[in-house]
Amino acid sequence: MDFEHSPEQREIKATFARFSDERIAPHAAAIDAAHTFPREVFGQLAAMGLFGMRYPEADGGTGLGLIEFCLALEEIARGSLSVAGCVAMQSLMGTKFLHMLGNAEIRDRLFKPALRGEKIGAICMTEPNAGSDLDGIATQARKTEGGYIINGQKTWVTSAPVADFFTVFAKAGEEKKLTIFLIERAFKGLNIGRPIEKMGMWALPTSEVSFDDCFVPDSHRLSQTEGDGEGHLRKTLAEIRIITGAMANGIARAALDAAVRYAAERKQFGKAINRYQAIQIKLAEIATELEAAIHFVYHAAWLRDNDKPHHKQAAMAKLFASETAARVCDQAARVFASYGYAMEYPAQRFLRDVRFTLIGGGTSEILKLIIAKEISA
Repeated sequence: MDFEHSPEQREIKATFARFSDERIAPHAAAIDAAHTFPREVFGQLAAMGLFGMRYPEADGGTGLGLIEFCLALEEIARGSLSVAGCVAMQSLMGTKFLHMLGNAEIRDRLFKPALRGEKIGAICMTEPNAGSDLDGIATQARKTEGGYIINGQKTWVTSAPVADFFTVFAKAGEEKKLTIFLIERAFKGLNIGRPIEKMGMWALPTSEVSFDDCFVPDSHRLSQTEGDGEGHLRKTLAEIRIITGAMANGIARAALDAAVRYAAERKQFGKAINRYQAIQIKLAEIATELEAAIHFVYHAAWLRDNDKPHHKQAAMAKLFASETAARVCDQAARVFASYGYAMEYPAQRFLRDVRFTLIGGGTSEILKLIIAKEISA
């Protein structure tokens, strides 16, 4: 693969880098402290066409590739990982299945407005007793006249408190296989539960969602046939992992940049601490690891864009990038020493937020099992 980005890709990166520097990073601490969905910047990014990057022009998008989206998302995450999480959900998981499986009416009424930031989507997959274990999903969809009755509970639903519609995975049919449904906020029986208080990603609202005899019309069964949900989900997981890797690289870049600036400003024993080999070695090590992670993620994105086998590389890229980001944020905070523990500096936010990348798209342990299976096949 040629790692040299095209002129169009470089322009996309530069555009979102400027936006991040001017409109996100200076307000990242305030966005974090507000503990609320960042609607203003969310709308601005929608106006820039971010949510439609991965969708065809005929459907309201711009028809770009995963590389272009990752370039934009990495820059957004460099400004605020919370903001990046909000827009990643909207751009992929929150709208993907509506575009792929929804009828014309659903696309016109929900999908296209979502690309404009006028509607917000969420995905309901994880349950209290089922995370990576898809077979453990207990939410049930029972066929009835004109539709389905859904009962069950979901948790860790990103954007749930502000979402207008939900893509829901439930078991249906005689064989109780995963099937995909669209549930709108106004449907009776849909309940948005308590917000989940998290150690980081404070601007990314997350809560439980439950379904109590929630009627869903046949038109809102997104699955073409009962039980095809797992197949559709697995096709999307690789993209989720690659973009999570891009977000990890973004926050790691922010942490490294902050550490480099601080090391140049902070003086001890008569000189800036970046003059001491202990600091120089620390910065060199994490900069090298981060460079490798960036290349890894774009290699996986390139494979996906060129329809080449990429599931193993997606798992590897996400694993390497997220673990690298966690190390970078930790080592960057050590450069700050006691100020890395102070709320007035961003190092603590990087430490808190980066944990999200270790979970989203699959834990490191699950990814290692996936990789092991791929290389043993």
